[in-house]
Amino acid sequence: MSDEQSIRRAVAAALRRQLGQGSSRPVIDEAAVTAVPEGGELRLPPGALVTPLAYSTALDRRVKLIPESEAGYAAPEGQVIALGADHGGYPLKEALKAELQTRYTVLDCGTNSAEAVDYPDFALAVAEAVASGQAWRGIMIDGAGIGSCMVANKVPGVRAALCYDHATAVNSREHNDANLLTLGAGLIGTPLAKQIVQVWLTTPFGGGRHAKRVDKIIALDKRLRGGSA
Repeated sequence: MSDEQSIRRAVAAALRRQLGQGSSRPVIDEAAVTAVPEGGELRLPPGALVTPLAYSTALDRRVKLIPESEAGYAAPEGQVIALGADHGGYPLKEALKAELQTRYTVLDCGTNSAEAVDYPDFALAVAEAVASGQAWRGIMIDGAGIGSCMVANKVPGVRAALCYDHATAVNSREHNDANLLTLGAGLIGTPLAKQIVQVWLTTPFGGGRHAKRVDKIIALDKRLRGGSA
């Protein structure tokens, strides 16, 4: 076995351990991405793990990673996405909005300019749209994504997750059934943000052993705050 093959196997094993998954899941490495023409698309088999180097290579070569639907699962077209941002996230919000509108109905919760505003106001608007059922999912953007995540998780029925790469986007959906995504515009660029959003919106909840844990989150939410899921 060559040194390169050994490294690839080690990276794949480390990624599986990181995500707590079994060894049977397919792994997409940089070789798979490199084989795709620049600017092309690579469809990921259900449950695939993507190595960090593969993800970086996809960004560099403008290769779009498209998760294939799990059996019986398809991202619902026309569903409402509540989208919000503060002044720091406004440019990224507009870039994401243009792309999201090709598949979903976007509920724009503001802000609508780069003039300074307070992120809690807009994070609350996005979270309430999700909690009330007005929106299927929510996406909120500020400078780091941290403050908006804190605000959103104060709203009963919301499970907000700050994601900054492919792995966190997949994990928040598969393991936690997150219904609101927060992004840090000052920490990630537009191409990466688009990849994260795409993966987050199309990754189904894994159920199984994760379901009872999410049920506990929901039960705790109801007990402490009287919220509805």
